[in-house]
Formats: sequence, C-alpha cells, structure tokens
Amino acid sequence: MQINDKPVCLLFGGNGQVGHALSPWLAQDYAVHALLRNDCDVADGGAIKAIIADMRPAVIINATAYNAVDNAEAEPEAAFAINRDAVAAMAEGARAAGSTFVHYSTDYVFDGRGSAPYRESDSPNPLNAYARSKLAGEQAVQTILCEAHPYWIIRTSWVFGPHGHNFMRSIMRLAGERDSLDVVDDQIGAPTASS
Repeated sequence: MQINDKPVCLLFGGNGQVGHALSPWLAQDYAVHALLRNDCDVADGGAIKAIIADMRPAVIINATAYNAVDNAEAEPEAAFAINRDAVAAMAEGARAAGSTFVHYSTDYVFDGRGSAPYRESDSPNPLNAYARSKLAGEQAVQTILCEAHPYWIIRTSWVFGPHGHNFMRSIMRLAGERDSLDVVDDQIGAPTASS
C-alpha cells in the first residue's frame, strides 16, 4: 500500500525507545503508521495479523519487546507471549502481505562468555528467560519467512537515548540525587543509540 506516493511502514512499538527514534527518520521515505500500546495489543496475534492485512505495508518493523529482564524469570509466559508469539504473528502477517520484516532482538541471546565481539554466525546460548524468549522470536522469524522472503534481525545491546527508560538516563538521574553510585563492573557491552 502507498499513501501520498510513499510506501507504508507499519511500526509496532512506536512510543518505545527505538520506535520513537525511528519514526521521524522513517517518515522521510515512508508513510509511517507507528502503533502505540493502545493501538494494538501485541499479545493478540489475531489483532496483529488483522492490522497487517488491512494496511498491507511495504515494511513492518517490530520495535516492541518484553524487556524487563529480571521480571521475565518470574513471568516467562509474558516474555514469550511478546518476544516469541507476537513476533511470529508479525512474521506470518508479513509473509501474507508480502511485506519486508525488520525485527529488533538483543545480544542477550549469547551467554557473554566470549572474548571477542559476537558475529551473526556465532551460536546463541541464552542464559535467562528473557534471552530464551528473544531467541525464540528470532527462530520464529527465520522459520516463517525462511530465505524466500525479505527480513532482517537486528541484535542491539544497551540501547540508550533521550526517550524512554534506559541505563544512561537512570545513571544521570541517580548522579543528580546521590553523592556516589555503586554500579556493576562485570559486564561488557556495546551501547546502541536509539537514533
């Protein structure tokens, strides 16, 4: 579908860190429909597929996630519902509509024990429920869209930006409230700007 001579881009998670940053950039080339939480319950696969079938977008971007890493241990069903099942519904919708699909995932699919930067071809080894749910979402995309349909899986890490909740904003807030901070020092990451 096109609107005003621009192809349609359907963006799930339009008000999250990544979606919020992507929307204005995408609007240069696409008629962007950035869905907010109230626009589509991503726990409802039928609703996801219905929106995609109705809009028939050229591109679908999934910037949603259940990303409460610690909470996922206590509520893995919720993490899998968003990070696997919703992603599968989006991929199925993309296949049916002939849409290109872009899915944001995470470096948490790896165990963090490597001594060099990870490559796409490295074997995942998720260590917690959040990571397992994100890997399951990646696998759903790969299975549903295979090599016959265009898709990209983007693994980010330590996303930060001026919008939303993130480590950088938390540290800045805490630095303004406290004289000293205690921060873990046993993690290595590659911060990813949301914009």
